[in-house]
Parts: sequence; C-alpha cells; structure tokens
Amino acid sequence: MNNPLARARYLLAAHTPGQLPPDGGFEVAFAGRSNAGKSSALNVICNQNALARVSKTPGRTQQLVYFEVPPHEQRYLVDLPGYGYAKVPKDLQAHWQKFLDNYFANRNALRGLVVVMDVRHPLKDYDRQMLGYAANRGLPAHAILTKADKLGRGAAGNALQAVRRDLRKEFGDAISVQLFSSLAKQGADEAREVIGGWLQLGEGSTPPAA
Repeated sequence: MNNPLARARYLLAAHTPGQLPPDGGFEVAFAGRSNAGKSSALNVICNQNALARVSKTPGRTQQLVYFEVPPHEQRYLVDLPGYGYAKVPKDLQAHWQKFLDNYFANRNALRGLVVVMDVRHPLKDYDRQMLGYAANRGLPAHAILTKADKLGRGAAGNALQAVRRDLRKEFGDAISVQLFSSLAKQGADEAREVIGGWLQLGEGSTPPAA
C-alpha cells in the first residue's frame, strides 16, 4: 500500500513559539507520556527506522520537532515533548505548559492530535489533559494504544473497549481509538488513514489559503 508519510523528513525543532514555521497548511501533533512508545509509533507509521529518535531515557524529546511530508507543501507531523516524567525540572515544565497552552489555543495549522498511550496504562491525567486541549479547541483526536503485543488478544480487545467507553463518556464521539504494536506493525494502516485524512494528502500539494 502506498504510504505518503514514508517521505516524511526532519525539518526543525522549536523550543519557543518564535521558532515555529509559518502558521499555514496542515499539522498533526503527536503527544504521549514518556515511554509510551510515541517515537516508535511515529517511525512505524512513516515506514522509517529513525525518523523520530527512540531513547531509553524518558523525556528525551525536549522540543516541538517538525517533520515535513514532501512533495506536499506545508504538511507537517509535530512530535511534542514527552510528558509526565517527574525528573524534568520545574522551570522546564512551566515553560512547556505555557508553550503548549499557546500552541493548542492559537495554532491555526493544527488539524488533529494523536495521543499515544501504553495499552496497559491508558488515560492517565496527562493523557486526559492533552485530549482536553483538542476537545476545547474542537479538534479531532485519535488515541493509539501501543504495546498491544504485550497483552493477549482478548485482554487487548477489552482494554480497547474500556478506553473507548471512557472517552465517549467524557468527550463524546470526537476521539477515535485503536490498538497498535510497533513490534508487530499492528494498526499502522489504520493510523495512516486517520493522519492522512487530516493532512489531506490526497488532495494536491498546495493547501488553501487560511
């Protein structure tokens, strides 16, 4: 199957709002607790081994990392800082809180949010906070339950239904959910379809004017 995301490549890393690219086009942001498997999921979805840096050190992503998706103009995947890791200094936590508050409230190019959660430990406070950002903005969100290979098929299915039920109760039908395994390459096509739809990758290379 053709995967337009396979051409994604690193563009820049932003530590302040002024370092972000011009606010046009289409962006999909990836969020997740440290060690939830966000970087691995991003690599599998893009059919690449080292697009996003995978680290055994939690909280390694310390910037908004932008990947562009050629040949389309102004189509971006945005890797957000891993959150929920206690050893991040308080001043850095405060900086990212303010940065992300502003990003989610004002970034016109943002078209959807992917929240990556370990299927064995879903819907922690930080996950709900990120989903809340999307809900408050009226943005669609997609929850990817990683490491599904760590559970049996029945247990993984039960976890999926439980998360889907909890999200529907809290956020209505705005958030879709799926199982995913980077190791087994499970769920990659489903994720690509959601993300490709948000980025409008099948509708030409130039986004309409804002």
